[in-house]
Amino acid sequence: MEIIIAALVLGGMGILFGLVLTFTSKVFAVPSNPKRDAVREALPGANCGGCGYPGCDGCADAIAAGKAPVNACPVCSADAVNAISDIMGVEKPDASSRKVARVICQGDVEKCKPKFDYTGIQDCVAASTVNDGNRACKYACLGLGTCVKACAFDAIHIDANKGIAVVDEDKCVACGKCVEACPKGVLDLMPVTDPVKLLCRAAEEGHLVSDNCRIGCIGCERCYNACKFGAITMVNNLPVIDMAKCRGCMMCAEACPTNAIWADWDNRKIAEIDPASCVGCTMCKRNCPFEAIAGTLKQVHEVTTACTGCGLCVEKCPKKCITLKIREHTRDRYAKVGTTPDAVTTAQPAPAKPARTPEQEAKIKAALEAKAAREAAAKAEEAKTEA
Repeated sequence: MEIIIAALVLGGMGILFGLVLTFTSKVFAVPSNPKRDAVREALPGANCGGCGYPGCDGCADAIAAGKAPVNACPVCSADAVNAISDIMGVEKPDASSRKVARVICQGDVEKCKPKFDYTGIQDCVAASTVNDGNRACKYACLGLGTCVKACAFDAIHIDANKGIAVVDEDKCVACGKCVEACPKGVLDLMPVTDPVKLLCRAAEEGHLVSDNCRIGCIGCERCYNACKFGAITMVNNLPVIDMAKCRGCMMCAEACPTNAIWADWDNRKIAEIDPASCVGCTMCKRNCPFEAIAGTLKQVHEVTTACTGCGLCVEKCPKKCITLKIREHTRDRYAKVGTTPDAVTTAQPAPAKPARTPEQEAKIKAALEAKAAREAAAKAEEAKTEA
């Protein structure tokens, strides 16, 4: 009898508490946001945290509240982003805004001298605690795979022959986990559409960089002098490229004696003038900073091979008869910088790069001497002013 009474009491309490919970859930229910629910449905559900929010629920809340852009999720496909844009009733973002991880180092085992033989734990964090790592350049990629372990999308691997990290841009979702994991700071998120980028972080004097790595930036300022648009400034012996000013002429990469600046040569452009529409106003010729347009007044103008595809003529042409197209035989331009830059930030294997030629060595030496002369002249002028 006592067991039956106890069971009835517990059952009654369960029913009572259930009714209380039901009543409470109805009274204090938070109205659902249909837009937020639709956004959450469109998200992939990876919960990787690459968006900066606590999982996909947090990301959906932020997007629905207007606190995050519709492409806040780095894992979303283009179709998913477009679907979220439709849900939010905003304009679809430009696909060119997509970012991927880039390896800001080309100092593989062939180009960057070893400092010592490392036989410790195969981890970049551990190796970096031993005299800044086993590479002669303290800014170099150590190639021990800490970034590989951090990537949840199989977008990074270590090239077995080069001993350096390689990013598969097709798989990379720009979650930033590899950037956070790298103890040397050689990974960064960059737009895939950037026409040029500096692949070196060695903020040291040129002769020190040249001694340690034959593809590092020596701070010679040739790129700075070659840029016609004021897009490059020198900070700590390294060129900083302002992409808002960069017009993709790639002259900085051509001028670089060590190939420290990478350029998207395959997509380099050239101007093309429609002869049927050109009236020979000479506006394009007068505004071309590279003197790449030939022609006289009231005659149809022509674009020469000196064109770098900066597009300034396209903007200046009053008849809108100039367009840009992908340059044919663009790889012929490599001859101007000595050799083809290694594609270290893509998954495709790059061809082996030969040692520096005497001409390249002469260029580097001349650049360093010219820089030293400029610095000496500046110091002399400063001393004269103080006196």
